[in-house]
Amino acid sequence: MALTLDEAVAQLGHRLSPKRRSAATRLRRLADPAAGPALLEALQQEVRDARTWETQYQMVMALGVCGHQPSLGLIRELAQRPFEATMVYVALGDAVIRLSAPEDAAQSLRWCLEAGIPMLADGALRAVAMRRFPLDGATIDYVLDFLDPLDPHDGRRFWVAAAAAGWTGPRVTEFLQGCAAGPRADVASAATSSLQGKYQTYSPL
Repeated sequence: MALTLDEAVAQLGHRLSPKRRSAATRLRRLADPAAGPALLEALQQEVRDARTWETQYQMVMALGVCGHQPSLGLIRELAQRPFEATMVYVALGDAVIRLSAPEDAAQSLRWCLEAGIPMLADGALRAVAMRRFPLDGATIDYVLDFLDPLDPHDGRRFWVAAAAAGWTGPRVTEFLQGCAAGPRADVASAATSSLQGKYQTYSPL
């Protein structure tokens, strides 16, 4: 039987990391803002042990999905720390975007892209695509400029191709046409859908 909100919050303090990870994953699914304070406290403890990166990933993702904005300061701080397990950066980038106020989303995206951490950028772009954040023309150009020098196989193109279903303009069309004809099947599929103005459904880890 699935954990209730209270049970999952209590399990965040379990001595075993897999149990804490299971609790964080459950809270991520519940997406209840009430879990935010407990998740933030748990993450502050969890990041002390580099071995539990999978649990850290789920806690960060849960904080983002729960919309616990008071955790944004810690999330940004962690994004500037060295993590051997780079998947943690994906969750951090995702959470930065989800926890930013709508009027700050474009600035937060630029912050993630300028950090020079590929997986942080990937997570931020993923959140833009998943949340279907509307971006202004200048930010869209900034994102496309960011992608221009990257290899056609670079995975960061995928989330931009997916997000671009809601974007307009000749440069966006050119970008999507290039992706649709590119070497990666997943990017090509996302771009083809976006050219038709259709968002695909994705289930990130």
